[in-house]
Amino acid sequence: MSRHATRWVAYASPPNLYRLAGRLVPWFATSAGLLLALGVFLGLFVAPTDFQQGDVYRVLFLHVPASWLGMWLYLLLGFYAALGWIFKARSSSMMAAALAVTGAMFTGLSLATGSLWGRPAWGTWWVWDARTTSTLIPLFLYVGFITLQSAIDDPRRTDRAGAVIAVVGLVNVPIIYFSVQWWNTLHQGATIRVAGETTMPGSMLTPMLIMVAGCWVYAIAVVLVRLRQLIHRRESIDGGLHGS
Repeated sequence: MSRHATRWVAYASPPNLYRLAGRLVPWFATSAGLLLALGVFLGLFVAPTDFQQGDVYRVLFLHVPASWLGMWLYLLLGFYAALGWIFKARSSSMMAAALAVTGAMFTGLSLATGSLWGRPAWGTWWVWDARTTSTLIPLFLYVGFITLQSAIDDPRRTDRAGAVIAVVGLVNVPIIYFSVQWWNTLHQGATIRVAGETTMPGSMLTPMLIMVAGCWVYAIAVVLVRLRQLIHRRESIDGGLHGS
């Protein structure tokens, strides 16, 4: 194994991961603040008014990043929970627990901002269509995962039980993504595509992408803060954490 690979493997140790996270948090937090401030400014004051929806469409500058983060953070949650379960890796299980709160927050924000946009667009705050319903399910899964973390005292039992919920819930992620293609839904189709033409004009796309980047960097910062708290709590109990 190369020296660089050995260095990264060493960060699987909770004390080493604790110290690495502490060094990274200020950088990610500062970057998140700058990106979000720029994205909000461009989204509110530079992006033009939509000729069909008016200014109400600007809620999508937060709704879209929140929706993406809620979905992708669940994928990471399932990955780390499974990794911790299969290999009995404490750091992976604690990373899954750290991701859960942030993922739940972004999923709830996605549903809330979607309702704000849906009221003028659809004439109602909520519709039980494929996209909104499939987005609601991971919120329940996040809450169930978090509740288990609080209800079970034994960390090993907690990690196993949480991993079951996380892995089973992964089935819902592709349903969220493809729901607008598989079923007839009120929710509009994707306007930003990795493969294919993006239908959003550049003046709107730029602040959207900046907000996506800002939300991602913010998520990394708060997950690392939460991870440090979990490591400190668990490893202090086990007597395995020394220094900061």
